Amino acid sequence: MIRDHYLDVSKLTTDTEIMSFFDVINRHGGVLRFVGGAVRDALKGISGSDLNFATDLSPEELVEICTDEGIETIPIGMKQGSVGVVFGNKVVEVSSLYKYVFNGDGTADIEFTDNWEEDAARRDLTINAVYADEQGNVFDYYNGIEDLEKGLIRFSGSADRRIQEDYLRILRYFRFYAMFGEGAPDKKAMEACKKNCKGLRKIPMERIRDELFKLIQTRHVAKSYRLIQENGILSYIMPDAAFIDDLDYFNSVAGEVSFEDDAVIKMFILYRPDAALAENLATRLKFSRHQRHLFVALAERKLDITKANERTYAQKMVYETSKDFVRGKLLTECTAKRELSAAVWKTYDQITQLPIKEFELKGKDLLTERLCTPEEVGKILKELEQVWIDSDFTLSKEELLAQVRTKKVV
Repeated sequence: MIRDHYLDVSKLTTDTEIMSFFDVINRHGGVLRFVGGAVRDALKGISGSDLNFATDLSPEELVEICTDEGIETIPIGMKQGSVGVVFGNKVVEVSSLYKYVFNGDGTADIEFTDNWEEDAARRDLTINAVYADEQGNVFDYYNGIEDLEKGLIRFSGSADRRIQEDYLRILRYFRFYAMFGEGAPDKKAMEACKKNCKGLRKIPMERIRDELFKLIQTRHVAKSYRLIQENGILSYIMPDAAFIDDLDYFNSVAGEVSFEDDAVIKMFILYRPDAALAENLATRLKFSRHQRHLFVALAERKLDITKANERTYAQKMVYETSKDFVRGKLLTECTAKRELSAAVWKTYDQITQLPIKEFELKGKDLLTERLCTPEEVGKILKELEQVWIDSDFTLSKEELLAQVRTKKVV
């Protein structure tokens, strides 16, 4: 289906250099189109999505043309047909049309094609298989526009086949259902997700973690996560989350606001784990070192949220832990108590603006002035650090040393 001049291209980009690239490809006998998320979002009136392009040229032909035209390219994934094209400080991904060819052992190879409908067929969802050219003509081979308007999220062509090409598409399905779905999910899609969910075991845990994080950052994640649990989609790695309603509450209040470590904090809200479960989940999902530290700290450490808006208390807690912990604990505790308010976000911002304090006094400072023996250094430093904290971090190094000289600290 072709819809002439259906989309205002300025909703995709106003970059003249990028738009001139269409002329470059056309002059060399090729066709270039916008594709995927940027087109989908523009159709929904959403801006800011990363641009992706498709072309009927092979990766080698595309690189050769760009070289002849003095346009820099980056080999993102030549075997998968993806080339990065550089425009100033931007890199856009251009993918050659391809289809999957399945082997007898169930694996699939990529075969390049010049058939746009074949390329659309291998894309995961109908709403992501919509293309647009530089004139705003839209090419919709699987009724993605109509599905988007209806809030119907379904796979392009055979749901089983699309999932078996990449089992991570199961989680992608639930993410896009959370973002754009309305009403009950597509029956064929749900049946295929349940039938093939064991295939997720073949997916590296890092990919599952990243997709889960994307899912829980969507505003309407609750409806999707309930479906995931009810159908045992992730039961092989994830226990049931007991606090889906908490995350639904958080998102209803916070809306589309983004903040530091939002994925980790929302995962914590979803599970509200004790220290043992926090360690377990962090290990299973292969959290980064920072993510693990924050996730476990949220389970282990306490924060008096009634004092979090007091600068002295907040500064002390930031020094003893971190800004990430104090902000995260504030949000998770207030969510659990259903007390998330504008005042809480104001406190969150105040914590963000607190300076990072550093205890500058070192053991060598004590030893240089022979104020203690080497064996006493650790004990005295700890006492002086507490004196410094109790002074609201105001005492200077010299004032702290004076405490030792006058025997106020021994």
